[in-house]
Order: sequence, then C-alpha cells, then structure tokens
Amino acid sequence: MTLSAGSRLGAYEIVGPLGAGGMGEVYRARDARLSREVAIKVLPAAMASDPDRRARFEQEARSASGLNHPNILTIYDIGEADGTIYIAMELVEGRTLRELLVSGEPLPTRKLLDVAVQTAEGLAKAHSAGIVHRDLKPENVMVSRDGFVKILDFGLAKLTEPVSQGASVMPTAIAAPTQPGTVMGTAGYMSPEQASGQPVDFHSDQFTLGAILYEMAAGQKAFQRKTGAETLVAIIREEPAPLSQLAPKSPAPVRWIVERCLAKDPEERYASTKDLARDLKSLRDHLTETSASGALETAEPAKIRRRGWLFPAALTLIAGIVLGFLVRSRLTGKPEPALHFQRLTFQRGRLYSARFAPDGQTIVYSAAWDGGPLETYSTRTDSSEYRSLGLSGAAVLAVSSTGELAVALNQRFVVGYQTTGTLARVPLAGGAPREVLEDVQDADWSPDGKTLAVCRMTNNRSRLEYPIGKVLYESPGWVSAVRISPDGHHLAFFDHQQGGNNDGYVKIVDTAGAVRVAGPFVRGASGLTWSKNGDEVWYASIDATSLSGKSRQVWSAPFASIHDVARDGKVLFDMAPGRRELIGVAAPGAPPRKLGALNWSFPSDISEATGTALFYEQQVEPSAIYTQKLDGSPAVRIGDGEGYGISPDGKWVASVKLPDRRPITLLPTGAGEPRTVEIGKLTCQWANWFPDGRRLLLNAFEPGRGKRLYVQDVSGGAARAISPEGVGITAQSVSPDGRSIIARGPDSRLAIYPAEAGEPRPIPGLDRADQAVGWTADSRSVFVMRLSGVPGAVQLVDIATGRKTPWKEFMPPDPTGVEQVGPAVIAPDEKAYIYSYRLLLSDLYLATGMK
Repeated sequence: MTLSAGSRLGAYEIVGPLGAGGMGEVYRARDARLSREVAIKVLPAAMASDPDRRARFEQEARSASGLNHPNILTIYDIGEADGTIYIAMELVEGRTLRELLVSGEPLPTRKLLDVAVQTAEGLAKAHSAGIVHRDLKPENVMVSRDGFVKILDFGLAKLTEPVSQGASVMPTAIAAPTQPGTVMGTAGYMSPEQASGQPVDFHSDQFTLGAILYEMAAGQKAFQRKTGAETLVAIIREEPAPLSQLAPKSPAPVRWIVERCLAKDPEERYASTKDLARDLKSLRDHLTETSASGALETAEPAKIRRRGWLFPAALTLIAGIVLGFLVRSRLTGKPEPALHFQRLTFQRGRLYSARFAPDGQTIVYSAAWDGGPLETYSTRTDSSEYRSLGLSGAAVLAVSSTGELAVALNQRFVVGYQTTGTLARVPLAGGAPREVLEDVQDADWSPDGKTLAVCRMTNNRSRLEYPIGKVLYESPGWVSAVRISPDGHHLAFFDHQQGGNNDGYVKIVDTAGAVRVAGPFVRGASGLTWSKNGDEVWYASIDATSLSGKSRQVWSAPFASIHDVARDGKVLFDMAPGRRELIGVAAPGAPPRKLGALNWSFPSDISEATGTALFYEQQVEPSAIYTQKLDGSPAVRIGDGEGYGISPDGKWVASVKLPDRRPITLLPTGAGEPRTVEIGKLTCQWANWFPDGRRLLLNAFEPGRGKRLYVQDVSGGAARAISPEGVGITAQSVSPDGRSIIARGPDSRLAIYPAEAGEPRPIPGLDRADQAVGWTADSRSVFVMRLSGVPGAVQLVDIATGRKTPWKEFMPPDPTGVEQVGPAVIAPDEKAYIYSYRLLLSDLYLATGMK
C-alpha cells in the first residue's frame, strides 16, 4: 500500500515518502495533535495478513518503545487505521551510516569513534534491558545533521531474560520464539552463531558492531562474497583481511577493539556491551592528534590466538604502554556491599552545600528552609538533631582538617548558576568570620588545612588559583567546585563554557597547572569531590573519572548531586527535584500565563513582530528550543541546542548546538530549512540580532583567549571583534537603534559599548549585582534586575544619568525553595515580558556502601 501526500493515518497527515525496507514503508508525516513532524512506518498489506510478520512488526514497537536513550530512535505511538498497521516514531534529519560509507572511503578516525561510541552506548542500553537487536547494519544507524547517532529498526529484536546459572545463552521470553536453525538478520553483518542458526545473545550485536567498525575503518566490508550463502560461510569459518593492511593509519587500539568484537567465540568478546562502550569512549576522549594521524603506529603484535585470558592481557599491556586508558578493573567475585541511605534533613527548602567535618561524624551544611534566609547548620550522622552555627547569609565551601570553615559571605548570582561572594574563614567551634578575598565562587582547603584554593572572577575572567594569587587555570567561561586531592598533588573542578550555564567539563590539573584530565562533558554539572582513596573524582549523580581519564558510573538517581566523601567512604548527597518555571505577560493588564514546554524553561527573547517568546529546555538531552505565543498557545519545538535571539522579522532564531557551540544555526520559526553561519574557531556563548536583521552580535572567544564581542554578518564572512577581552552579554543587549550594546566589562560592571569599535561608557549608579534585561524603545534607558532574592525587582535606568525608577516586581506564587528570580526579557515597548524562577526543594542524605 502506497500512501499519497495529504492522506491521513489516524492523527497523522502524510507529507511524503522517506524510504522502504523489508519490514515496511516509511513516510514523513505531521502529528496534528502535537504539531510536530514524525516518521510513520507502515506494514505493507501483503505482510499484514502474515501473523508472524505482523507479530514481528508489533514487537519492534514494543521493544524500542521501552528503551529511553538518546542513541535509540524514540517510538511515539503504534496504531491501526483502515486495516493499516503503523508505528509513529521520531523523525531524524540526517543520513544513514550506509550513505556516509557509500564512497568506499574510510571514515576519519574521530568520526569513526564518535559514531562507534554512540552506537555502542545505545546497544548497551538495549542489552541492559534484555533486548538484542539482531539486525544492526549501516542502514539501521542514522547520523543526524548535528552528529547524533540513532539506532533504528528493532523489528528483529529478541526479548530475552537474564542468563540463568550455567546457561550459555539467554533463553527467549516471547510467546513465539524463533526456532533453532532459523537464520534472521542481514548477510554480511551476522555473527557466526546467528549465521549458523544458533541461539544468540548480546554478544551477537557486538560482533555486528565490530563488522561495522571494520567497514568504517577499512572502507570495505569485513565479509563480502559473491552470494549470501558464501558470505555466511565466510562469517562462520574465515577471518577478515587484517585492518593493519587495509587501514594502516588506523590507531592500533581501534584494530584491537575490532578484533575482539569479531572473535568467532562469543565468550571471547566483551563481557558486557557497557564495557565495549567504555573502551571506545576512552579511546575517543583520549585520542591525541598524533595517534589520529597514524603517527602512533606501532609494530603489529604477533597474531593473537583469541583466548579469553590472553587477549585482555595483551590489550592491557600494550594499550597501557601506548595510551594508558584501556585498563579496567575486573570483577573479584566478592559480593558488593549493600547500599544504605539515611536522610539527614527534613525541612522544606533549598540545600546549598554540605561537608564532613574532620571527625567524619559531624556534617556542616548551608540551607534556606521554609522561605527563610540562608543559614549554616551542623548535625551528626548518629542524630536527627541540628543546630545553627550563627552564620546567617553564609554558604559553607569547605571544612579544613584543622576544623576551620571556608565560607562565602554576601553570595549573589552573577547569572544563571554562576555565583560570587566574599571568601571568609571562621572556626567550626564558633567565632566571627574573617574576610579573605572578594569575587570568589568556590574554595577548598589543602590537606594540611593551611592553604586555600579558590575559583574567582577577575577582569571578567574566571580563574583557578592555588595558593591564592598563583593562577593554575583560566577560563573564558567560569570554573567552579574546586577540590584538592587528599595527597595535595591535584585539583579537580568544573570548566563551564558559558557564563551562568552549569554544563561543563570535569578537569584535573596538577599543582603546576598542567592539565591531566580534560573531560568528560557533564550536563548540569554540580557537586564534585574526590573518592576516599583520592584515585577518582566523583561528581553529579554519581559518576567518576580517574587520573588516567577513565570514567565510570558509581550510582545513578534522578535529581541526585554529590557533596562530599568522608575518609571512611561515607557519601553526602542531596536529592533536589526542581523546576525552572516560565511566566509571560502579553500586554498591560493581561493576566500572567505559565509558559514553557517541559520543566526547565530558560527565557531568551521576545519577538514584538509576532508576540512570541523564545526559550530552551535545559534538562533534556539534547537541549530543545521552543517558541510560544504569549497568549499561552502550545509551545512549538523548532530545533535542538540553545536558542538565543529571534530576528526582527520574527522568522529566524539564532542558536548553537552543545557542547561545541559552533557554528551558528539559524532555525526557521515557520516553514523553511535551517541555515548555517560559520564562525570559524570561535566558541559562541550568546548571540543577539541587530535591528537590521543582517548582522549578529556574538559573545564568543577564540582558543586560548578571553570572551569578547564580535559582529557577524548573517550572509557569511569572518566575525569582527569590537571589544577588548573580558566583555560579556546576555539577552536583549543591542539597543533598538542598533548603535549601542549593554555589556558587562572586565570590571564586572555594566557599561554601554558602541556597536562599532570604541570606548565603553559606564552607567552611573550601577554595581556588579545588576543584570540587564532589556532596552526601552528610545534606546535611552535599560531595564535591570538582580538575580537573587524574592521578589525579583526590575528598575528602569537612564543610561546617561543613572537615574533609577522602579518598574515592576516579579513574585512567584510560593517563595519556598525559590533560589533565584530571573532572568527576564522585556520588550522595548514595555508591554510584554517574560521571566523565570528556579525552584528546588532539597533533602540531604548519607550513603554507605558506595564504591
């Protein structure tokens, strides 16, 4: 059955064909209910009458719909209309891996590894759920335009149960299992056990992935014969041509991983696909330019007999010498200790930080409970009682081995999650704080309790200093969460690429400032500490990265964030389900309306031309960009990444993808195709439109340089720097007349910069806590607010005189747990505005048994 454009299938309107395969025809369609484009796979009429094919088609939907992973195609719906069975699924704009390989040329090593890592991670998720794909091939791997990999077509997936004691394969758990001797899959990509009709488990998908990796590296298939039967025989009995001959520039570790995946004996492949994904990820993240170019080519080791104990040993030995990243710990066979959790706080509000005291039993934490101010408290692991330390307004940053606190006084939000305050020292036993240093974001004590390391702002650049005054690291974004290793030799921290945005990289430097580890990238990076032995950094909820750069997952729970690890291994973490609410007002006298699509809506812009708000959702992967009418109409997703500004005519949105933040992508707000604006090696932190709609104002930085302002023509060409380094912007920075820019200078104060190169003009009466949120239509005044406290007060400031006039207060319905009101965006005509507030409710827990 062929569907024509304009025909309907349930709630879906067919737009046009996308392709066809053995399991069905695929169409582009529009979901009328949610106003989004989807892909529709329909079962051909000739197959619908075949009970087995129909059951397999429905099994595809059931298998894939239960898998929630960014590298597995999302299934939205399964239905039947007028006798036609269909699946509605995510529409991915891009090309299949087969299309990328059609030239017969090998893929560049970095591209190969990026595709390989994402594919392996998607498979690992399916395998952990007991699902084996069984028909993985380049046609079933889609690479989106922005490089994201999606695994398609679980139509041959086999639902399995965990291996029983002594079982060699996973028994099927579906009602009508494939009978032994039945060959299912695609010739050329089957495993030996699959090709011979034997039962298969997750090892079979590993073999198939190995064949795909081989093809990406060599530019030709591992097993290719004249007929399908001859190909199956080759898979079962023969070895492929060595990659060292076909792809001599391919790094040796790539070849070793492929060899292991292509082992004829399933038991000689990886014990879990998660291990395979970790090896690939470690190789990708630590591949140097030298190794990528083939200069790390080493003599090929003697032909290895594929025995389970020999290959890992050789791999560990040689890879450890060459790159030092493929060594992994092996299971000891000893039972893991049971995890035990103890809740420590019971009030309603927001926890800021928590640390163990030197005795390992006392816990110091800072929180704002029940709508009250920030306070610092102490409690014990053996008691539910707590007491205030009399440090109102102070946030604890660290506790020294000698019992002294490092705290932040008068802490305020610079933007987003980025805070600053005055560093002070105070005895844990009590006493008045002694101020040490201003503009500090985080701090930690040396192991002997004598010296402090700090993250601080200076000249609008964020620095890591240890000791204070000695710069070990400088970021054009901001650095946070510094922690000194127990032996005092290394410092770990987060490096955030955009001011206020808490996405960032885990980094480790030594005391001379040499970077030992530069990754991984962490979404919503929060909470960082060293493990009890000091051999790993633990962060977020909870992952770990070692000094060799190897990463693993320690534990995972929604909304969890680690705070500290005691010397005996006890862990402090909080659970803080939160939301960023978005409120919009369309006109004076109009009621405030709750806007947003998901639960973390960050406001970026308002279009006066269309009465539309622009925002992006930060707590999804990848971030999603939406537009929404201020009358409360449903939000419309227009793309992925971060959306910064709507063009003056309301037709385009300037955006970037994470984590690269280059190039600029112009997304259409209506019909049309995205456009790309190349910005070279610049990393873009924010972008605004000029009123002419032909230029963009970028806040960006070059490698090794500080952020500054650039003007970029939308039509192309190189961006022009118009400010010194250390200058930053946020929303609505360009004046309506296009002549002026309000920006934060190296002194962290707002000033007016000319749109062409020139000297800035300070605004009288403003201090570093003031944030710009818009211009008036006459370009003579700006709206400012402070991103702390409830309510959020907005003032109108004359840029020539500094005269302030109260304009409006933004008050959330319930202030309890509200950490920050703002940011906001105000239209120049002063009629429409949007603002957000961050709401988090935290509970502090103590965990034992994590390792």
